[in-house]
Amino acid sequence: MDILNDIISTLNLNAEVRDIRQGMFHTGVLTRRCGLAASLPKDALKQDPPMVKEPGRLLEKSVSELVKMSFSDSILEAAIGMASINSLLDIDESKCIELNAGDLIAEKSENKKVVIIGHFPFITKIKETAKDLHIVEKNPREGDLGEDKADNVLPDADVVGITGTALTNHTMDYLLSLCRPDAYVVVLGDSTPLSPVLLEYGVDAVSGTMVIDSETALRCVSQGANFRQIKGIRLLTIIKK
Repeated sequence: MDILNDIISTLNLNAEVRDIRQGMFHTGVLTRRCGLAASLPKDALKQDPPMVKEPGRLLEKSVSELVKMSFSDSILEAAIGMASINSLLDIDESKCIELNAGDLIAEKSENKKVVIIGHFPFITKIKETAKDLHIVEKNPREGDLGEDKADNVLPDADVVGITGTALTNHTMDYLLSLCRPDAYVVVLGDSTPLSPVLLEYGVDAVSGTMVIDSETALRCVSQGANFRQIKGIRLLTIIKK
């Protein structure tokens, strides 16, 4: 989990924990600003309870303690940790552009071998441009590959999209190690930290979420919003120069 450690090392942990919301699909934490992460209910429900050890007392924890939850084996606790990390990032907007990750991957995928880790809504668009496409999923749908097949397909991929939840389930370092040095790699999703640290690990584009209206975003999260239903956010991308 070298990437997580390096991202955390850039954070200013001198902040107040103001709110924590964990909805069915997403988690929100409010410290210096609001950060989001996917709750991953299908994966969480496969784990033994208690899925969160101290519900109702998390606001008593320090920012540092919440951030360290990103290393938890519990998916729901790790999601709280990832949302906490995202709430503390000092995002340099001058280095970001408003760009949908699906559009970027589609542009790079024309006549290329593509692997996407995670089943995203833009998959249909990628099928129209890619020479070859594999979807790798922990919860595979028809046509997807199981997560155990990642090491079979990633080394051959020209373009790779990796869900930011690979940080939550602690597989990011391994998945990136499977990618060719010349592959174009995008890390995406609301769990993804908008941090240039990822660019130091062979990632070419980091596509994440910046909350611009904390009250609205947290209300959506706590009322069961899926990602497309969350308001008060901007989708930003950092591209390696």
